[in-house]
Amino acid sequence: MLSMGKLDGKVAMVTGGSRGLGEADSRILAREGAKVVVCDILDTEGEALAAEIDGAYIHLDVTSEEQWIKAIAFAEEKFGPVDILINNAGVVAFTPLDSCDLAEWNRVIEINLTGTFLGIRHIAASMERAGSGVIVNISSTAGLTGYSQLGAYVASKWGVRGLTKSAALDLAKYNIRVVSVHPGPIETPMTAGLDVGFSRRPIPRIGQPEEVAAMVLFLVADATFSTGTEFVLDGGATIGEMVRS
Repeated sequence: MLSMGKLDGKVAMVTGGSRGLGEADSRILAREGAKVVVCDILDTEGEALAAEIDGAYIHLDVTSEEQWIKAIAFAEEKFGPVDILINNAGVVAFTPLDSCDLAEWNRVIEINLTGTFLGIRHIAASMERAGSGVIVNISSTAGLTGYSQLGAYVASKWGVRGLTKSAALDLAKYNIRVVSVHPGPIETPMTAGLDVGFSRRPIPRIGQPEEVAAMVLFLVADATFSTGTEFVLDGGATIGEMVRS
């Protein structure tokens, strides 16, 4: 007898889905039976991953409204209406605000916040056709507190947190849940070489992409009474720092 996955029959889209957190999300959703559309600008990596997980790949610059419309139409044509959207694509820029130029500010805001908005805006109709849906917006602990030299990133991730709450209210009438995930430093290409003081945290290590993916799976499959709220994976960093003897 074949085992049933938690997401059998579901269709999922994952932005920034070809590596890092997005890759881990794509893999766990596919493992649980979803048909996954990997969306990214890294075409070689994305196509290889999609083939491996029996999904599909499409090039998607999340700042392009035209490409969002095309990607959703592609997903529907390939697998049917979309049940799950993981808004994962993002960038970081390490620049103090007093030396951050407008082009860098706009780039971070457009990818991290506007890209998330466009995904929510255009996926709603597909999820309405599906009869329900779940949108998981990947924010950060930078959406819960401030960090020096990360002003644009912090602003974008606080924006994602607030946008999640408004979207949850607006889309509830379509039986669509919207939640945000707030990872601390996770071992991905984006955090390579960072020293963020793990020894002062209750869980003194960096997180792994698979740990975030496990939370994403819980949110789309099991957290059926949760919408508009935050889920934090940071080793306890945002509760304070420990003094170790």
